[in-house]
Amino acid sequence: MNKKTEALMKTLTTEEVAVIHSVFEDKPRTVAFIAMDKSLSVKEKLEKAYMLTNSINDAWYTSDKVNYIGPEKSCRSTSVGDFVLVGRDKYECKSSGWSKVVSLKSSHEWSKV
Repeated sequence: MNKKTEALMKTLTTEEVAVIHSVFEDKPRTVAFIAMDKSLSVKEKLEKAYMLTNSINDAWYTSDKVNYIGPEKSCRSTSVGDFVLVGRDKYECKSSGWSKVVSLKSSHEWSKV
């Protein structure tokens, strides 16, 4: 496969989710983007994002499975009260599972509000 075909296939089969730390910060900040297989359920994407942004044996932000974009050289693990954005839906990490907090609307939908 050539590079253009590979890039197209990646676009068709993956979805990028954002991990947003907010619970211990002054204001929420996106710390990572993670490419997820589109065939995964939302719950599977949330759980995978949580797992990949927690340090167990190694620092999570050094993993090649995560695109770390935080402002510091290091970063704490994702915790209860932090968020994951899947598509236009934002989910809060709870002590037991996830809670959908908002569905973002596209700009043309906001004009109808």
